[in-house]
Amino acid sequence: MEIAEIRAKIEDYKTSGKTLFTTSSFQTHSIVLLHILSEIDNTIPVYCINTGYLFPETISYRDQVIERFGLTLVDLKPDTPKYLQREPNGKLMFTTDPDHCCYLNKTQPMEAILASHDVWINGVRGDQSAVRKAMKVEQEAPYNCTRFHPMLDWDKKKIFNYIKEYNLPRHPLDDKGYISIGCEPCTRKVDLEMQEREARWYGLNKVECGLHTDLIK
Repeated sequence: MEIAEIRAKIEDYKTSGKTLFTTSSFQTHSIVLLHILSEIDNTIPVYCINTGYLFPETISYRDQVIERFGLTLVDLKPDTPKYLQREPNGKLMFTTDPDHCCYLNKTQPMEAILASHDVWINGVRGDQSAVRKAMKVEQEAPYNCTRFHPMLDWDKKKIFNYIKEYNLPRHPLDDKGYISIGCEPCTRKVDLEMQEREARWYGLNKVECGLHTDLIK
């Protein structure tokens, strides 16, 4: 979607009395949607799913972007404390069951947010994975919420041309070889032969955390 189309769609939602929110992983490629939303309506709340495992650089970058764009940040934390996120042998769950770790720290906290809003503005792109390529611009989510994917047809080139045009700040880990940045224990630098999402949960049969598989119909 072009920016004028995104603006028109958001205005249509608002005119219809819909309550909107967005989420952000606060990576470099995430900043484009945040910048666009700040120009359209900077009162739309931005939820940061703060798992407790984010890189310190991500938190710093998040705060920098929120202040620069004048956005409203909501720091969303897990319902289950870390001391209850352990296996019987005492190991933290991300070491043995990353799917359940993602559920407790990312998917479950989002359920209440979906239940209290009408539209989730989500920055997924079709070029990121096969799962995302199969998505539609608008899709149903649980709790009668609608997912709106305005960046679905954008690609990496268009993203970084936008960043260059508006001189937007980049995540500090970009220059250190990180492209897809999530939780620190489950993120690694990319090798030349790797795809963008392969830097997450490396070596595991896992490419999504559940936000875009469990929270979509």
